[in-house]
Amino acid sequence: MNWSAEEPRAPDVDGRQGAPNRLQAATALIPGVSLCLTIALAGAFLSARYGGPQVLYALLLGLALSSLSSVGALGPGLALCSRVVLRIGVALLGARISVAVLLDLGVSTAAIVACAVAATLFMGVLLSRLLRRPLHEGLISGGAVGICGVSAALAVSTVFPASKEVERFTFVVAAGVTLLSTLAMVLYPLIASMLSMSPVPTAVFLGGSIHDVAQVVAAGLLVSPETADGAIVVKLFRVALLVPIVLILGLFIGHAARAGAPRRGRLPLLPGFLVVFCLLATGSSTGLLPTDFVCVASETSRWMLVVAIAAIGIRTEPKELLRLGWLPALMLVVETALIAGVVLIGLRIAGAQ
Repeated sequence: MNWSAEEPRAPDVDGRQGAPNRLQAATALIPGVSLCLTIALAGAFLSARYGGPQVLYALLLGLALSSLSSVGALGPGLALCSRVVLRIGVALLGARISVAVLLDLGVSTAAIVACAVAATLFMGVLLSRLLRRPLHEGLISGGAVGICGVSAALAVSTVFPASKEVERFTFVVAAGVTLLSTLAMVLYPLIASMLSMSPVPTAVFLGGSIHDVAQVVAAGLLVSPETADGAIVVKLFRVALLVPIVLILGLFIGHAARAGAPRRGRLPLLPGFLVVFCLLATGSSTGLLPTDFVCVASETSRWMLVVAIAAIGIRTEPKELLRLGWLPALMLVVETALIAGVVLIGLRIAGAQ
């Protein structure tokens, strides 16, 4: 019998009528996923050989291969990496959070960092209004600078309905925040030295103002191993703030999107990746998660986010980035200067030297 596209296949007696379709769908993912993995591996090689963040190389390589986005065979895999893999990568970040470690920060340090993050998000919204840009641009850029760089940009972007505009701006923010974080990694230890800051305030300054986790560690090591340890604890507190911030945005910002979207396209009230994030953070805090699992989850998360950003780079056309102009760069620079200034002022008010 000829099974044509117009003539649906009758169910098999053993109930496996969907198996061929599922296999075909899984096979269709291979080309796009393989390309993103190759870019991630190339980024790792370039990072190890020449230095610099792996994610930055993945960004640039993905953008250089953006002409391949028109290849139909790559579409399903690229969509999977830029959405599903992205959410899984953010969810796995929860395994890094330990409440016991965060409690060592102290009330004053936690208050300084929380105020700095809130001020950065507010500045992002304010800049979007002043520059007459969409609200998602202010929140994505403010979240990236205020919380944890690329990871936060990707997480906050999921609050908004999927669109080319959101994806394009997220890519620009990911590239910009990575460059600024790398620059801060070099400059901020020098600033701390010029201000004659002691090790503990230096750790708070570095962990409270540098965007990406990797650059926080590197900047801390430029001062001392003890400073690096303290800075990473402060940085993890900022990462932990990702949960309430994305949840709040999902409740208030996402409400309008859910109300105006078709039933099948509505955003969930509480994204599944955020639920997993909270569960992993709880397991890590209570000691239920083995140390080996936490290490594997953390490394897997890093690789998944690199793969996701490679996919977003491929799906972004350079001419579309040029249409955004200089405004995203201005927003990121102002927000970066603000969070560093708030942390320094907070340390001065708290009497830390």
